[in-house]
Amino acid sequence: MSGNTFGHLFTVTTFGESHGPAIGCVIDGCPPGLELDTNDIQPDLDRRRPGTSRHVTQRQEADQVEILSGVYQGRTTGTPIGLLIRNEDARSKDYSAIERTFRPGHADYTYWHKYGVRDPRGGGRSSARLTAPTVAAAAVARKWLKQAYGVQVRGRMSQLGPLPVPLTDWSQVPLNAFFAADASVVPQLEAHMDELRRAGDSCGARIEVVADHMPAGWGEPLFDRLDADIAHAMMGINAVKGVEIGAGFASVAQRGSEHGDELTPAGFASNHAGGVLGGISTGQPLVVSIAIKPTSSIRLMRRSVDIDGAATEVQTLGRHDPCVGIRATPVAEAMLLLVLMDHALRHRAQCGDVRVAAPPIPGSAT
Repeated sequence: MSGNTFGHLFTVTTFGESHGPAIGCVIDGCPPGLELDTNDIQPDLDRRRPGTSRHVTQRQEADQVEILSGVYQGRTTGTPIGLLIRNEDARSKDYSAIERTFRPGHADYTYWHKYGVRDPRGGGRSSARLTAPTVAAAAVARKWLKQAYGVQVRGRMSQLGPLPVPLTDWSQVPLNAFFAADASVVPQLEAHMDELRRAGDSCGARIEVVADHMPAGWGEPLFDRLDADIAHAMMGINAVKGVEIGAGFASVAQRGSEHGDELTPAGFASNHAGGVLGGISTGQPLVVSIAIKPTSSIRLMRRSVDIDGAATEVQTLGRHDPCVGIRATPVAEAMLLLVLMDHALRHRAQCGDVRVAAPPIPGSAT
């Protein structure tokens, strides 16, 4: 199956299926000499791991990462890094009833038409379980970017279904199951999820990811623009249906006098562009938002057809997230990290010796 490798200089190739013996990835292009062990990777996997609260799938996976290659005496060698995560709690029998039918909103129908065969167990290759190796790979990028350039990437949930989640305190994000930056709304979010679970239904979410301490100058015109690559990466996440950079769709209602970020000796006066101009980073915070659709795996009966084209009804049983967006924040961070890592190496390769007369102006507040 093609389309399993992401990146140009820093590449990540994932493998495995939701209910196979293991999932994992191969990272190629990581600079040598980076101190690396599983303790650098495991924390991000733990943030994404299933079964961490009553609001997400109760599949119990430890997601313990194993480093198979590319590291010697605690440092990367510059050769491919192999990472493995074993599946330990697959219940394939939950999917026996849908082997000959297509779940609405899932990739069952499209995989069948593309390949003529599909793995119905948990969605097989199309499962969100395959985001775990991506998160593991991005943990390597996270450490290198922080050490080499000081870049830091963090994310939060900014909306759950119809409920907005304000940004009041970033320190609250790791303290609740929703990655919410406002502790006061958590009870409301919990009540909404409990209501959805009782109804057998689901909802979507909006996630915001920010990269701070960005250097100016990363990105490639015209078709490898930084923002274009970010949009491509984010749309590669399961269930993502929309991507915004900076003001995004709100810029439709703005005037040019408002949207264009003025420059001053003290920094940019605003950041409606989201840290990218002409596809190249400005040095301001890079601000990305994604829209995640409602989970398609729900207990309610839905109309469908079987592989013979006959009408049928489908009820999806098993252990599923009523809102896949709850665990999506580490995944969105991961995809942004992979894009930035790749562009950092590409910029260093072509323009690492470039010096301009005046230093970059300081980045502005968002």
